[in-house]
Amino acid sequence: MLKVGIVGCGGIAAVHAIALAQMEMIELTAFADIKKERADSFVEQYGAEGAKSYGSIEEMLEESGIEALHICTPHYLHVPMAAAALKKGIHVFMEKPPAITREQAEELKAAVEASDAKLGICFQNRYNATTKKVDELLQSPEVGKIRGARAFVTWHRTEPYYTESGWRGALATEGGGALINQSVHTLDLLVRWMGTPIETEASMSNHHLKGVIEVEDTLEAYIRFDTDGRETTACFYATTAHVDDAPVMIELACEHATIRLEDTNVICKYQDGRVDTYSCVKANIPGKSYWGAGHADCIADYYDCLTSGRDYPNALPHVENTLHEMLDIYESAREHKVVKF
Repeated sequence: MLKVGIVGCGGIAAVHAIALAQMEMIELTAFADIKKERADSFVEQYGAEGAKSYGSIEEMLEESGIEALHICTPHYLHVPMAAAALKKGIHVFMEKPPAITREQAEELKAAVEASDAKLGICFQNRYNATTKKVDELLQSPEVGKIRGARAFVTWHRTEPYYTESGWRGALATEGGGALINQSVHTLDLLVRWMGTPIETEASMSNHHLKGVIEVEDTLEAYIRFDTDGRETTACFYATTAHVDDAPVMIELACEHATIRLEDTNVICKYQDGRVDTYSCVKANIPGKSYWGAGHADCIADYYDCLTSGRDYPNALPHVENTLHEMLDIYESAREHKVVKF
């Protein structure tokens, strides 16, 4: 049995706790939050016998004896908390984003390289059934090679979402807005299928919460990729100024067909007029439906890799292209220039 702790006992932590509670090899023995009553609540709901709550991560790391830590805190705390745990030889599973600045990205990389413990990043949409179906279709010669792509995230966030959090909406603590928080998973899938970014040109705005937040509510990017030795392009758009949380849409234009991922459906339209539709529904998804259904599979795979020694697909080296492309988009948008990867 592995003794596991969670720091940051908010909404996304509950999704982690539910997934972990279903795993026979895991004992949830420690919870930490600066509002200790929230950690107390998690002990009652999800804790194993003898589980304890803590008011700080420092106290938990010193006293709890955990072997793995799940980081579900505000963005700016991810890297320092991960570095502290890794230094003690504690495995770390971290919510996105991996880092909010280039300096943090370098700090995290150094911490990983200096530790024998393993770091995993929660890019859970890689485990969605829709993602796996697109992976499968892209292997077919009937579809052909990717020529280009477009991706849209049009969601809705109100003033209280930012003002009641204590950290969202501020550049120093959130690191950004619509990209780093709401649409980085969509960017991750785009990078997964398109390949290595070459250069990026982007712009961003704050349309509907002027004077409330200092991060973007809308962002667009034009990205050039090296896709298996061929140059391709992608158009990326994300906003939290829409009136609803609409389904994410990613469309891949291939040589012989167009593949569209939207909500729980994958639609493949061939040039000969044939249309194949695949429904990829998973029941009993904890949390918000648009988070996707991959959290439990992503977490389970992390622990399977820990015990088997298999390389985790969401280890830092396997998410660095997404991380650095995200930072390139921000650099391009903030400095109004084309950024080479």
